[in-house]
Amino acid sequence: MVITTTNDGVTAVISPRGEIDFEALPDLLAAARDLPQSVTQVTWDFQGAAFMDVAGLHLLVQQRLDCIVTKRTLAVTGLRQQPLRLLRLAEELFPAGRWADLLRGSLPVSTG
Repeated sequence: MVITTTNDGVTAVISPRGEIDFEALPDLLAAARDLPQSVTQVTWDFQGAAFMDVAGLHLLVQQRLDCIVTKRTLAVTGLRQQPLRLLRLAEELFPAGRWADLLRGSLPVSTG
């Protein structure tokens, strides 16, 4: 797992490359935790992640909670086919999780 973080002081984009699973989860959470307090917008760009298991759902739940506490906004972009399918399934099975909020504006990217 390679994680690239860019930030301009107010907006941060975290871009994981590789599989999002429980082995990668601690590093992903650390990337978000290490953002400066000045950041008010966190975007997770999943374009480089072709696979996500339930650890990705845990990541997004934790990020949503952390963003509420830190008063940041959260966005998800670049969802590829399989991670997008996982989030849609989570929305279908567990609508109380408000997964659709994370799907807005997240369009699948080419898998090629």
